[in-house]
Amino acid sequence: MKAGLVGYAQSGKTMLFNALTGLHKGSVPGGRGHVNLGAIKVPDPRVDALSAIFKPRKTTFAEMVFVDVAGPQAKGAGLPKESLSSLSEVDAFCLVVRGFVAPDGTPPDAARELRDFDAELVLNDLGVVEKRLDRLRKEHGKTGAEYHELERLFAELESGKALRMMRWSDAEEKEMAHFGFLSRRPLLVVVNVPEEAAAQAVNADVAAAARERGAEVIALCAPVEAEIADLDPADQPEFLQSVGLSEPVRARFVRAAYKLLDSISFFTVGEDEVKAWTIRRGDRAPRAAGRIHSDLERGFVRAEVVHYGDFMTAGSEAKARHEGKLKVEGKEYTVQDGDILHVRFAV
Repeated sequence: MKAGLVGYAQSGKTMLFNALTGLHKGSVPGGRGHVNLGAIKVPDPRVDALSAIFKPRKTTFAEMVFVDVAGPQAKGAGLPKESLSSLSEVDAFCLVVRGFVAPDGTPPDAARELRDFDAELVLNDLGVVEKRLDRLRKEHGKTGAEYHELERLFAELESGKALRMMRWSDAEEKEMAHFGFLSRRPLLVVVNVPEEAAAQAVNADVAAAARERGAEVIALCAPVEAEIADLDPADQPEFLQSVGLSEPVRARFVRAAYKLLDSISFFTVGEDEVKAWTIRRGDRAPRAAGRIHSDLERGFVRAEVVHYGDFMTAGSEAKARHEGKLKVEGKEYTVQDGDILHVRFAV
C-alpha cells in the first residue's frame, strides 16, 4: 500500500511524514527528484499473537509506504510536474490541510484548501481527457465505446466533480485504468490542528467538505505526533494520556487508510514465517493467493482456511480442524479479514 502525502506549503505534511515513519526529513523543495520516501510496519496485534504461538524464524507485518512530495505553493499554482509523476504511482492521497494560524497570522481555512486541492486534481484529469478526446475525434470521429465513456468523464470533470464520486463498472475500471486519473484516487484529509485541539473532533465544515468529495477525514497535531514518535515506546502511554490521546498517529492513520482503500489483512503462518498480507475487501481466494506469489494464483486448486478468532479459541490448527473450524475452500471463496490461509496449487 502506497500513500502520497500532499498539501500546500506550511501545512505540516513533512512533519506528519516524520511522525509516521520515525524519520527526520526536511521539507520537500520543488524540483526534479525531490521526494521523501519512507515505510512503516502496519501495527497488528494478531501478527504478534500468531508469532508468539508459531515462534517462526521470521515475522513480517504488512507495510505502508509514504511518499512526501512537493505541493502547490498557493492556490492556482498547480502541482509541480515532478509531483504529478510521483503521485501517479500511489494508491491513495493523504491531503494535509492547515488547522492552525499561520506564522504570518493568516487564519486556517481547511475546507477551502481541500476544495482548492481537489480542483487541481480535477483540472489535471480534465486535460488528460480533452487530449485523448481530440485524438479520437481526429482518428475515428465521435464513435466507439472509449470515446463515449470519455465524454461521460469530461462532463463530470467539467462540472468540477472528482472522478472518485462516479460509479464505474468493473469493465470501465479496467478500461480506464491506464489513464491514471488523479481525481479517481481515494482521498484522506488530515487536518493539522494546534496542540490544544489535538484530541478534538474534526471541524464540522471540513467534515462536510470531505463528505461532498467522497473523502475520509481525521484531525491530529503533527508536532505532538512527531514528539510522540521520538519517545521510547515505554514512555508513550503517559505522554498520550497527558494530551488526551489513546494511541499514536500511526495506528489511527493506518485504520483510516485501510477503511479508505477498503483493505483487509489475511495471514500465512508456519515455522519459517508468520506474515500479514493486504488485499481489497471482496477479493476471492485465487487473488489473495496471487499476493503471495503469481504461481499460486495461476495454479490455484484450493485453500485451507481458518479465521484468526477461531484459531485462537481452538489453540492450534489440529484442534481447529477437529472442531470443524478449518475448512477447505475453492476458487469462489471470498477471503475475510483475519483469515489464515494455506494455499494448495499445481502448475
